[in-house]
Amino acid sequence: MIKRSFIILISVFFLVFSNPVSSKEISPNSIEKYINKISNKFSRTYCNTIQFGISNDGALSFAIGETNKEFKKNKLNNFIDYALLKNNIINDLENNCQLYDFPVASLDKLKFDS
Repeated sequence: MIKRSFIILISVFFLVFSNPVSSKEISPNSIEKYINKISNKFSRTYCNTIQFGISNDGALSFAIGETNKEFKKNKLNNFIDYALLKNNIINDLENNCQLYDFPVASLDKLKFDS
């Protein structure tokens, strides 16, 4: 009887006072994939908008707005390297849309909240 009571007491103690553990560390690989996802979204949106005949300024505003809307509240936004993001966007635009004179300074409006 004492043995059973002791086992029940220990079981209740572990069930009541256990805390779930979650990882706080984010891998660099997941951050890199997230940055690539953002740059692909921006470059596809910009290229498609240009192909529809919208002006460069209109296409830029639309692509920034759509990209901000999709990625605005992600937990990985705190870890974005914006220089790397801009470089990836420029490379995607050159490779996919053949845009070689895209102004890098226009990407300064692309900021994400955490």
